Amino acid sequence: MRLEPLGYQHAPGLLAASSGGGDLYQWMGFLVPRDEQETRRFVEVALRARDQGAAVPYAVVRQEDGPVIGSTRFHGIEFWPWQLAGESGQSGNRVPANDPRTPDVVEIGWTWLSRDDIRTGANTEMKRLMLTHAFESWRVQSVCLHADARNARSRAAIERIGAQFEGILRSHRLAADLTPRDSARYSVTAAQWPEAKRHLENLARRARA
Repeated sequence: MRLEPLGYQHAPGLLAASSGGGDLYQWMGFLVPRDEQETRRFVEVALRARDQGAAVPYAVVRQEDGPVIGSTRFHGIEFWPWQLAGESGQSGNRVPANDPRTPDVVEIGWTWLSRDDIRTGANTEMKRLMLTHAFESWRVQSVCLHADARNARSRAAIERIGAQFEGILRSHRLAADLTPRDSARYSVTAAQWPEAKRHLENLARRARA
C-alpha cells in the first residue's frame, strides 16, 4: 500500500472504490461517499480539516497497479501542554523529547476500503504504515481507534493488528443510522509499540507469502 495526501485528484478513484459496497458500509454511512457530489464533499471536508490542523487525510493506493482503493486519516490530534507544565514545576520540569509542534496523541479513523480489498492484508499494511509514522516520526504517546460497537468486522480488524480494547464509550458519536453511537475504543501506546510493530511485520510477511 501507498498512502498519498488526499486531494481532489483522488475523487474519481474514491468513487470507483466505494461503488458496489452495498451493506459492506452499513455502519459507516456518510464516511463513505456514494456518488460524485458526496465524493467531492468528502474531499472538501477532509481538506478543510487538514487546513485547520484537525486531521491528516490520505488516499490509500495499491502500489502494484496504482488504483485508489480507499481512504483513511489521522484525526483527534492532541498536543499536550508540556512547556506550561514544566514551567509550573508540576511535572518535575519534564520537557518532551519530540518536537513540540508534533502531536502527543492521535486517532486513526475514517478508514474504509473497496469491497475487493477487504481481507487482503491492505488494512494491516495501512495501519502498519500509519502507526510507524505516528510512533517513530511524530513520537506520539498513544494512538486510539474507535468502531461502532455493533460493527463486528471493523472491531475484528482492529483487534487483529494488536490494538488493546479499552471499553465502550456510550453515545459517543453520530452513527450511520443517525442515532447516538456506542463506540468500542482501542489503543496502542508508545510502550506497546515495539511488540505491536513485530506483530504487524509478521502479519505483513504472511500476507506477502
